[in-house]
Amino acid sequence: MTEIILIIVAFVGGVLLVIGGNLVIVDLFQRERKEMQERLDEELRQQQKEMVRASASAIRDLGRLSDEAWQELGSGERTLKDRLRDMIAQSGKAIELKQLVMWSLSAAAGGGLLLGYLVGSILIGAIAGVLAGFVPLMVVYVIKEKRLEMLRSQLPDTFDLMSRVLRAGQTMSQAMASVSEEFKAPVSMEFSYCVEQQNLGLAPEFALRDLARRTGLIEIKIFVLAMLVHRQTGGNLAELLDKLATIVRSRYRLRGKIKGLTAEGRMQGLILLGLPVMVFGAMMVVNRPYALKLLNLPILLIVCLTMMTLGALWIRKIVNFDF
Repeated sequence: MTEIILIIVAFVGGVLLVIGGNLVIVDLFQRERKEMQERLDEELRQQQKEMVRASASAIRDLGRLSDEAWQELGSGERTLKDRLRDMIAQSGKAIELKQLVMWSLSAAAGGGLLLGYLVGSILIGAIAGVLAGFVPLMVVYVIKEKRLEMLRSQLPDTFDLMSRVLRAGQTMSQAMASVSEEFKAPVSMEFSYCVEQQNLGLAPEFALRDLARRTGLIEIKIFVLAMLVHRQTGGNLAELLDKLATIVRSRYRLRGKIKGLTAEGRMQGLILLGLPVMVFGAMMVVNRPYALKLLNLPILLIVCLTMMTLGALWIRKIVNFDF
């Protein structure tokens, strides 16, 4: 009986020892990961501040900046070059427009020459080159969409924090500085950039409008419009931010519901777009001579790609809408 009790005690002790060691190891790893994340966030904030200071000469040119800042946000007068620059800025990546253009040209040349050589068709190589040239743009676009979605999810808590800071007797600039210190990227980066612009002498209304232009989110535009109206008419800014947080949270919840309802349509679109490519790849493996006969009909390939593109745009238009 005593031996059984000793065995049970030893077993329980061993289990507890393993669990305790595991908890210690996990805690150490989580602490190290947290410290590393904090260092990365601090480095990102420093990089953002250096970018603002590097553009100090442009910020001092208030006449030119005022003309740009007071333009209607999201107007159709913006050129393709401006839209590409905004897409790069919204992606949060430290790249320039000329670098993105070079990557696109390199991808187009490499993809076109490679596939054209493998297939032995100049037309197929040209089509592949055009498609490959859009790959870097699509990568930056996907990164931008993920970053903006993360930014959109942080906005309700951001406005709640700003409201509490204002109720504590602080100013709007201090509330924005608190956001840059308490939150993670990307919202901390955007508000830190806005605060640094004001510290370097840019008027608050210009800095806020630049924040709205830089992010491109309708929620940020609503916030900026509310701030500009408040600066002219006055009122309870903390209460305004509370209501704004409620609105943004409701919009985010509605956006998630829409994504859930349209998930089936988006999945069907992806399957329909990928099915011809997968079938052609399977035919190249199973019966290569038969599959290569399709390449002798370039008009059919062009019509197929055109119809697939139109179908993809149609499906995207159905499942994506503004509200």
